[in-house]
Order: sequence, then structure tokens, then C-alpha cells
Amino acid sequence: MVKKDSREKDAGNQAGKTDKEHVTRITADTEYAECSERLTAFGGMLALEKFLDLIGFETVFEDKYVAPKRETKLGDYRMTKGILLLLFIGFQRLGHFAYLRSDSMLCGILKVSELPVVSTFWRYLRSLGINQSGSILRMQKDLRAKTWELCKYKPEHVTVNIDTTVSTVYGDTEGARKGHNTKHRGKKGLRPVLCFLAETREYICGTQRKGETMSNEEVARQIRQFRRLLPESVKRISVRGDGEFIGWESVEACLEHGIGFTFGNKRCAPPFTRKGWYKHGNYEYNECMYQPIGWAQPCRFVVMRIHQDDIGDRQLNLLESSNYVYRIFVTNKKKRPHKVIKDYDKRADAENCIEEAQQEGVLAIPSKRFQTHNAFFQIVMLAYNLWRWMKMLAAHSQRKQGDEAAPKTNEITIADHTIRIARLKLLFVAAKICFHSNRDEVRYSLHNSHSAGLIDFLKYLDARRKEEGLAA
Repeated sequence: MVKKDSREKDAGNQAGKTDKEHVTRITADTEYAECSERLTAFGGMLALEKFLDLIGFETVFEDKYVAPKRETKLGDYRMTKGILLLLFIGFQRLGHFAYLRSDSMLCGILKVSELPVVSTFWRYLRSLGINQSGSILRMQKDLRAKTWELCKYKPEHVTVNIDTTVSTVYGDTEGARKGHNTKHRGKKGLRPVLCFLAETREYICGTQRKGETMSNEEVARQIRQFRRLLPESVKRISVRGDGEFIGWESVEACLEHGIGFTFGNKRCAPPFTRKGWYKHGNYEYNECMYQPIGWAQPCRFVVMRIHQDDIGDRQLNLLESSNYVYRIFVTNKKKRPHKVIKDYDKRADAENCIEEAQQEGVLAIPSKRFQTHNAFFQIVMLAYNLWRWMKMLAAHSQRKQGDEAAPKTNEITIADHTIRIARLKLLFVAAKICFHSNRDEVRYSLHNSHSAGLIDFLKYLDARRKEEGLAA
């Protein structure tokens, strides 16, 4: 039996014993100094790097990305990835690179000793245009398909919510127009359109637009993209939109591609028969076939009738009569009118997705050039989707561990949280970057309550990377 040397100490036990005995006391007289260790506030960025490797982000980028004419020392991949990392952290302006130039984690991921100056990223962004924004949108199809495959998510039917928002513009910006701007009435703005999947809340397509009402041709163009941007497992698609999207062109695009639709009505006055009304709950419903002027064929219109006394404080922009307020929709679904309208009302969650997208940087205007906004818009929404996909994979990892039991204290419970909360739980975990055994290591503090959950997620990502033959 080999006798243990008395000089040998169990570092882990010793650390735990010391931590219990010593209580840190920080006062105004506490000493301070500098250290030579490399520290970062964004320790969770390692999980993103492993996730990007797992879904083959670099391979997809090199295959689908259309490089601009401008050549940079870092190359297109690292320049675009640098902007994505900035947005992933939560900064919306390229000028914020000034605060991250020497961050150890970002520099390590981009393989530089120090990030380039802000103007380098700004000039690169100005070189991007419509070709780059289109290629970034197409990249997301392959990334989405890979993420769904990893999560074993194979839906046959999905629902797309389509809506617009307003980016207020100050100064001379290409494409800015005075239009519908409830928060800043009378000011110029841009009016981007966004399409979200209701089931996963991820962005599927959209574009930066001039600050004017969306035309029917533009709506139809967005709808025709759905099929080619979704994985092959999806067989049926439904789309929901408010009165801004109703028109024969949008209806025709849905009929051409076999897409179910429900659009709010603000232009048509279909005739509903008196005998057709029936009551469900507190409200009355009806339906009819009606062909508006300029439409090639009649379509089904459903209506919900609300008595004036039942409206209360609700704000409804609807057709009014002396006693009732009407909500009218055009649809090609076969359900009873009350079920069609109940399903349409779930579209309200699109407002929450738009609000999150705004917090991620959709409202940021980086340049006067409209084409630059277009490319920046797609990069912002790619960063938004990266968070969505990571949250999906985190939820899948917890299901594999059997989260039906009582939740563990070290779980990364970000699946149902907003991106802002997920960022606090998964990204902002302090870490130390060490060089040991001729390689770099990232170490997390035992005192941070989020470290254990993050390490579990990193182990899960490594296990999946090993399955894919990616782990070293």
C-alpha cells in the first residue's frame, strides 16, 4: 500500500473548506491591484462557439455567402462573425466594438490579439448590399434544418405570422418616409416586414423597407419565399396577417403554393345574410362567399359580431354599426368561423417577437445607405435566430436528462425565457482563460450559480459534436 505524502493536499476539498471558513469582506479600505490573468465577462460565448461548430456554421457560410467586393485582412467570415458576436452579446451599434476590442473571449474566438478598430467593421458593413442580405437569408435555411434535426423536431404543419414595424429615422437616410408612426408621429422612418414561425418563434424571412405602407406585390413576394426557406419535413403552411396584408396578390400567392391563410379585412364590405348568424360564447359569427372588385375569384369571409355593450375599454379598428362592432377576415380554412377567428387571435404573439427583435437591433440605423440597412437587418435577425436555436437545443438537452422531474438548481432554464433573460443566464458568466498543457482553457468560478448549468450544457454540446464527428 502506497502511503500518501503528507505534503499532498486535496485541492478541491481544501478550496471548499477555505470557502466555508473565510467570509469575504469588501470595505472602503480594501486593497486593490492589477493581475496578468485573461478574464472575460462573456464566458457563455464558448457555448455559442461550440453550437456554431455543431450546426456547421462556417461550412454553410462559405457555401452560401456572396462576398462583397471589399477585401479585408480578417476575411468575410470573421468580419461577419465579429458583427454577429457583437449583436449576440446585446450591443446594437458598431461603435460599441470600442468596449470589446481587448476582450479575451472575443479575441480568442476571432483568433486575433486585439479586435480591429471600429471603422474597419463600419467600412465592411458599408460594402454590403442586396446580394449579401439575400445570401444571409438563404444561409438560415440550412442552419434551421440542422438545428431541427439535432432537436428531433419534424413538424408537418407550421404557422407563419407576418407583420411590420417602424424604425424612426433622424437625419437624411435613404428610403425614409413619413408614414404610420404611432410613437413619433410626423417623423420619417423605415418600415421593415418580419415573418415569424408561431411554433418556435424564430424568424423565417423579411426585409428592410422604405417607410411606406406595404404593397400587395411585396406581400406576395414574402409569401412565395416560405416554401424554399423551410425544411422538407414541413408539408403544410398557414399564414396570418392583419388588414395591411389583404389583397388579391397575397391571396393568389397563398393559393398557388397551397398555403392556408387568414388576413384581417379593412377594405371589403362582404354581405352577410341575417339567417347565417349563430352564437358561440358571448359573440355572434357568420360567413359568406364574396368576390371583391379586382379579385379573380370569390373567397370565404368570416365575421365576428360584438355588441357595443360588450366592448368595454378595448380598442378595435373595425366596421361599426349602431349596435355592433364587426371583425371581418378572409380565409381559405374550412373550420367554423369562431374557430378561424380564435386561431387568428394567436397571431398577437408576433408583437412579442417583434419587440424582442427591436431589442436585438432591428431599429438601429448604422448608415445613410439603404442597402447597408438591408444587410444589417438580416445580420441582426440571424443573431436573433441563433439565440432561438440555442434555446431550442438547451430545451432538448434538458428533455434528454429527464426534466419531467423536479427542476435541478443547475439547469439552464432558458427555453421559455426571453432572449434578454437567456442572455443573463447563459452568456454573462464570468470566466478566466488559462494557458495550460500547451493549450487554452476556459475556467468558470465555483461561486457563480450559473457555472454548473453552463458546464452541463457545454458537456451536452461536446457529446453532440462527438456524435457528429466534430470533437477533437
